[in-house]
Amino acid sequence: MRYTDEVFGIHRHTEGHRANVTYWSMHFVESMTGTWQRGGDPPAPFRFDIEVETPEPIRPFGTVVGAINGTVDAAGLATAAKMSGTIEISPVIERRIRYTFEFPGDDGNPYRFDGWKSLSWLHPLRTWTTLPGTIYDSGGSIVGTADTRFPLKTTGRFLASMRAPTSHVSGQQGHETRRWDGRPDRVEVWYDTFTDPVSGTGFWLHHEIVAPSMGGEAEAHGWISLFPPGETPLLARFGPTPVSGGKWFTCNDVVVGPGRRSGHAGDVSWDLTHSLGSPPLFTTSRLAWRRELLPSAQFVPSPAEQFRGMVDAGDRTWTLEGARGAAARIYGHGNAERWGWLHADLGCGDLLEVVAAVSHSPGLRRLRPLPFVQLRLEGEDWPPNPLLAAPRFHASLGLPDWTVTGRWGDRILWLRVHLEPEASVTVPYRDPDGSTATCTNSELADAHIVLLRRSACSWTIEHKWQLAGTAHSEIGTRP
Repeated sequence: MRYTDEVFGIHRHTEGHRANVTYWSMHFVESMTGTWQRGGDPPAPFRFDIEVETPEPIRPFGTVVGAINGTVDAAGLATAAKMSGTIEISPVIERRIRYTFEFPGDDGNPYRFDGWKSLSWLHPLRTWTTLPGTIYDSGGSIVGTADTRFPLKTTGRFLASMRAPTSHVSGQQGHETRRWDGRPDRVEVWYDTFTDPVSGTGFWLHHEIVAPSMGGEAEAHGWISLFPPGETPLLARFGPTPVSGGKWFTCNDVVVGPGRRSGHAGDVSWDLTHSLGSPPLFTTSRLAWRRELLPSAQFVPSPAEQFRGMVDAGDRTWTLEGARGAAARIYGHGNAERWGWLHADLGCGDLLEVVAAVSHSPGLRRLRPLPFVQLRLEGEDWPPNPLLAAPRFHASLGLPDWTVTGRWGDRILWLRVHLEPEASVTVPYRDPDGSTATCTNSELADAHIVLLRRSACSWTIEHKWQLAGTAHSEIGTRP
């Protein structure tokens, strides 16, 4: 069943038993004009015109990150170039409005603008209308600086454009906001995995906040890894930097926004969107995620998404359209003692998410791995409560192969995952207490999955899937 209630422009969407939280979004257009300067060259005209949409109303005492799209003109560099990026509006917490966007130059190379209005309530007119910024090339080198201002003659158009349009499905959008609230001994992770349908390249984008157990400043860091078939995977890191305020993950120019990812690490840059259209999947159970019942919990706010945009790595560029994958989250006290993870797109909207882990907490480290299984099959999630079902499943974790088997109700699941060593990357992790773990990840993994169902007095194969190089998987070990 699907219904829509419409009251004063607010829509509330419900799909089956999964209700999405209603939210407002704001919209306005803006122009900034001025000059830019390359090295010792004389200043040249610079202008950008943007359309802004934020996932919620702008609040004086909050931080809102929205999407921007438009055009940029920089004399001698870009002419009416299409641009896209993010805007971070934080009048009190950060006292700034930050604009970050990318655009192609007339020479065919990508460029990035990063600047912000430094707000002062003592001088509102000047600070709210002045935007200095820096232009970078794809390698992160400074190309030039810009100095722009809001033309007061466009104030009427700016005010007329402000509106609160029909709200969007926001259960997933709300799930992408930052959860960490300043407490020590916490790790928060946003990670995205997806596969380019054209080249077969797999991508892993990892954003992480680590808040130490025994004092010290929380840090934001992460990495992006690319897995071209038949080639050595590429891993590039960003951060660490001190965690800034706001509702979203930021680390230098790396931003996690509502359905948007952008930034750069080393020679790799990216600007991606995904639709926030698939119902969330609570792998370790909805209650465990919301109430912190486990040392760490994982769930997938966007389990069946199509990523679009650009990933650039030196002399290679991937233009993605319909790259299938998922956006997932982790929150808790650190990494597991040992773990295995799988995301498998089974086609036709069906998918399998598995997290099998042994807690790093003292007294629990010697227990066997506890597998949390969520199979979405024809719109239904099985087992219905993964937390209750976990003891009925068994996992054998190892490399290059690991397995999960178990029964719940009238179904048996059998799973084997293979991570090819040459198509994997090894990444060290650090917990809030300073201990370390090691993760081996491949976005080109193989998975063999069999689902049996009891009928009368026998078990028959209900479904069987064989994924060759399209499964996303990892194994974690200590140290």
